[in-house]
Amino acid sequence: MAQARLQCRRGRRTPQQDHGERSQAMSTSPLFNNKILVVNQKAKLIEVTNQYSVSDADGNVIAHVNEVGQSKAKKLLRVVSSVDQFLTHKLEITDATGAVVLTLTRPAKVFKSTVIVGDATGSEIGRIVQENVFGRIIFGLEVGDRKIGAIKAENWRAWDFAIENADGREVARVTKKFVGLAKAVFTTADNYVVEIHDDLSQPLASLVVAAALSIDTALKQDSKL
Repeated sequence: MAQARLQCRRGRRTPQQDHGERSQAMSTSPLFNNKILVVNQKAKLIEVTNQYSVSDADGNVIAHVNEVGQSKAKKLLRVVSSVDQFLTHKLEITDATGAVVLTLTRPAKVFKSTVIVGDATGSEIGRIVQENVFGRIIFGLEVGDRKIGAIKAENWRAWDFAIENADGREVARVTKKFVGLAKAVFTTADNYVVEIHDDLSQPLASLVVAAALSIDTALKQDSKL
């Protein structure tokens, strides 16, 4: 009996093992291995389904961001009314092969947004939580009860956002003013650039990428600021 219990314990996975394997799998994704990400929101006649492509600095598409789980009724409601903030939005970030890398869920909100960031299986990694309503908007990057970083809107309308770690040091920036790219890569007003300054470890890396890729759909879209 004791031997059977020992074998059972040996076969049981620990949270540390799951976190280690998840971090290893994510470390191979180009999303976490490129210091420059160029995000382009694809133009639609009626924008009821959000869809983005993500490229590297050379213009190679390395990921897609797609809104999922929309019923026909929900799409119709978004066409005839302005109710986005009262609806739940679900996004999948996939790599170039179509494999899911991250999942994002923004529950219906009234004043403040929260985005739940999950791994490929939907297991929660952390949250992006709006901390204020007035002034320069700040979103905390949280894992459990810990705040491990923040995204700060320095200029909301001009798309200028600083992303900081827990020490308040800037580790990434979201901007439309980046000048280090070939013109062919940065051609439309729909594009913005995510510049990652440091080699980030998990889970901060996932929350930084998730925050940068969800600014328009999950964070900025229904803002009137």
